[in-house]
Amino acid sequence: MSKATSIKEALQKFEQKEEKKASECPHVKLIAQYPPIEKMDASLSTLVSCEKLSLSTNCIEKIANLNGLKNLKILSLGRNSIKSLTGLEAVGDTLVELWISYNNIEKLKGINVLKKLEVLLMSNNQVKDWSEFGKLADLPSLKELLFVGNPLEEKHSAEGDWRDQVAGKLKKLKKLDGVPVVREEEEDEQEA
Repeated sequence: MSKATSIKEALQKFEQKEEKKASECPHVKLIAQYPPIEKMDASLSTLVSCEKLSLSTNCIEKIANLNGLKNLKILSLGRNSIKSLTGLEAVGDTLVELWISYNNIEKLKGINVLKKLEVLLMSNNQVKDWSEFGKLADLPSLKELLFVGNPLEEKHSAEGDWRDQVAGKLKKLKKLDGVPVVREEEEDEQEA
């Protein structure tokens, strides 16, 4: 098995391809590196102009080293091996979207630091409990949530009360699993 690609190596490849410094780019794509990236190392802190960082389809296990990313608005970490949401503190005041579907997240500890988060795409993870889901209520700006494929969603969708339960818990949510959240009598009319 070959050694993992480091962030530093991935950034060098990115710079060669884009023909500009990664530190000056608003969107840095380090998607599906071969061999895959396993660690978010300190090289990330050089991305001072980055507004969107794409690290999808690698083998990253832990969110880390986001300190230098003072302008980060969108963080894409789908299709990795991430188990926890800790490590987001450094981008708590800037991050607007977190794309973290297809990981191994069971607990939502650490999500509360994302005070400006509006969009959370976290389908196909391992969240099972309402107690964990309830932590999403700590996100004052959350408007859109993609949660399909988590054990909690699968269980309650089968029981038919998923959308109502979520709408009750997340009062400001506008879109759930790609469908607008309707909170008035419109719902009864649509089902008829």
